[in-house]
Amino acid sequence: MNRTYRVVVAKPGLDGHDRGAKTITRALRDRGFEVIYTGLHQTPEQIAETALQEDVDAVGLSLLSGAHLTLFKRVMDELRARDMGDVLIFGGGVIPDGDARELRAQGVAEIFGPGSSLQDIGSWLETTLDQRK
Repeated sequence: MNRTYRVVVAKPGLDGHDRGAKTITRALRDRGFEVIYTGLHQTPEQIAETALQEDVDAVGLSLLSGAHLTLFKRVMDELRARDMGDVLIFGGGVIPDGDARELRAQGVAEIFGPGSSLQDIGSWLETTLDQRK
């Protein structure tokens, strides 16, 4: 890793399942990232404001509620409204392949589904952030 990266992991909307978010938070922290976990039931505005206040390099969104197409876009809109459109966005959850393609087309860098390797996620994030700097 070129430097220590700061990452927000957030649970937008009313989704109450946070095991995956907590797991990725711990895995990234153990890999050397500084990770801020926002907790459950965050609005897109709260997530973007946390990203701004914490001066993060990336935002990871975890969603199982099915509202990913709406909420990911709203988070990205809120980041752009704060001049943070260059923050790397990635996500995880139960997201159908067609929706994952649409999210990537909207600017989400990567989507990780159930069973994704924590090692692979950490390596992808490290490599992607290293290449951006």
